[in-house]
Amino acid sequence: MKRALTATIATLLLTTASCSPGEPAPAAGAPETAPVETAAASVPAAPDVSKLPAGAYKLDPSHATLVFKVNHLGFSNYTAQFRKFTADMTLDPARPETATLVATVDLKSLDIPAPPAGFVDELLSDTWLGASITPQMKFESTSVTRTGPATADIVGNLTLKGVTKPVTLHATFNGGYEGHPMDPAARLGFSAHGTLKRSNFGIDIGIPAPGSTMGVFDEVTIDIETEFTGPALAPA
Repeated sequence: MKRALTATIATLLLTTASCSPGEPAPAAGAPETAPVETAAASVPAAPDVSKLPAGAYKLDPSHATLVFKVNHLGFSNYTAQFRKFTADMTLDPARPETATLVATVDLKSLDIPAPPAGFVDELLSDTWLGASITPQMKFESTSVTRTGPATADIVGNLTLKGVTKPVTLHATFNGGYEGHPMDPAARLGFSAHGTLKRSNFGIDIGIPAPGSTMGVFDEVTIDIETEFTGPALAPA
């Protein structure tokens, strides 16, 4: 009995000595806890651009989407998209900060889920998007600033409803290649995200009063997925 008590006391002393200062000793017989690992923030790796040619690139409309969202009554993020848009880009993959981008969006290609009769026409009217004032929404880049190995901020002027204001797109370069026998042109892809206030473009109808959610919010988020095709693949 005395030996057993002595062994127990010795075990507790050794356990306490192995703890960090100020850290309580685990209960006798308790299982060891594995150390907690902190996950590192995910940073997109730099894609290999060594074989991508510099030159003019054009949007591939069959691999592109332009979706926007706006908060409705605080209940949901109402989601819609434009089906027809074009983009032209000049790019030197070795010096992406020198890139230029011009994009146009056909406002009449607005596509919304299950619209009530006449609702699309109302949204295209001068009260909202003003398709008769500016039939095409246009974005022209003014600067490109790298923010990481595969990310950049594209600042440009957006023209909508006769008003031009600066907008920033946060872009991620997803990769590309110089061409393939079945796709004999350079191809690369981007994802982009941005926000704007519709009131800056004279579209302030239905914005909730301060302290209320009754209406359609001012901030609009934009999500873009694109692929561009460029110079033809050089013959082997």
